[in-house]
Amino acid sequence: MNIVDEYTRQHGKDADKLPKFNVGDTVRVHFRIVEGEKERIQVYEGVVIGRNRGESADATFTVRRVAFGEGVERVFPLHSPRVEKVEVVREGRVRRAKLYYLRDRVGKAARVKAKQRNV
Repeated sequence: MNIVDEYTRQHGKDADKLPKFNVGDTVRVHFRIVEGEKERIQVYEGVVIGRNRGESADATFTVRRVAFGEGVERVFPLHSPRVEKVEVVREGRVRRAKLYYLRDRVGKAARVKAKQRNV
């Protein structure tokens, strides 16, 4: 049994509740923040610019957004109990595994094309 299955068995958390998302997708991450005695959920929306370590227990993904004209990146552990849920807002069409080149782009050039859906 791997570490993720062991954690799921012990804590009752469903490891498969996270949607399948890839690099280039715009996601909305609901992250639990602890401030003193209180807890709240903070929503962080941006483009996934990288994923590390696949689906393993220590897998992470990096989300980039532009806030007040400044690029902000945040790394989230994929299987963390603090990650409430991940919503896929938009699927992006990219040809790279890591989108670090978006750091140098500004405005419309920093956008990722949306994937065409077959309806």
